[in-house]
Amino acid sequence: MPGIIWLASYPKSGNTWLRAFLANYLNNGKRPVPINDLPNFILGDNLLLHYAQFTGRRAEDLDAEDIARLRPQIHQWFARSRPEDVFVKTHNAVCVIDGVPVITPTATAGAVYVVRNPLDVAVSFAHHYQISYDRAVESLSDEGYCLPPANGLLPQYLTSWSKHVLSWTEAPGLTRHVMRYEDMLARPLKVLGELTEFLGLPKDIPRLKRAVRFSSFEELSSQERKDRFVESRPDGKTAFFRQGKAGAWREVLTEAQAERLVEHHRATMAAMGYLDEAGAPIA
Repeated sequence: MPGIIWLASYPKSGNTWLRAFLANYLNNGKRPVPINDLPNFILGDNLLLHYAQFTGRRAEDLDAEDIARLRPQIHQWFARSRPEDVFVKTHNAVCVIDGVPVITPTATAGAVYVVRNPLDVAVSFAHHYQISYDRAVESLSDEGYCLPPANGLLPQYLTSWSKHVLSWTEAPGLTRHVMRYEDMLARPLKVLGELTEFLGLPKDIPRLKRAVRFSSFEELSSQERKDRFVESRPDGKTAFFRQGKAGAWREVLTEAQAERLVEHHRATMAAMGYLDEAGAPIA
């Protein structure tokens, strides 16, 4: 039976790049898929619009209790929306809110999880949400952290960076494929080729190379400059595709800020290959 393949990550960890790659691979066209057409290929679990469509009620009439009650039904609706597995983007951790799983097990076929060095995540997070680096560092270490609802978006239950990573990489019974953002940057053909194998997509090297090229940082940032990305900040204060590189934290975080992140996330960073044997950051 088809189900949801979750495309999961902590925010600013490469989820949009992942979606752009998959959209281009699935489309197999001669030109890049426009970034604002990504919802035609991959659904999002944080849109209040889905709940209004499903119930026939006005979005403003749905409260938090309604959302919690409806969430499993929405996920089953997603799972039945296509004859094959359906891709759904999420930034939620695998957790339970108001007694209801945020990720519905019975609607889930598997997951692709993208993890990124939290030192770089903090920098990108700060720019995207227009907060200080100190506040970003604190947010990534807050086990109760939740992005509040805004502009038709549902709350996103992030928890801390470590708890988010472990919720997906250690979820019992979950068929999953884990990728590091840094490996996607360094070896895109290898890493994204392994992704297509996990998903059971046709093996086609020219198609893979084209999808990698069509979803490159340069292509996505060029599209954003020309057409504006619907997921960008409405105020335009920062580009969604800002730098797209590894190790940028070294240029902006203070030693104290970096140490706070490493201290809080030491075990998970080591497990994900972000610390050397001496416990110092690698990237």
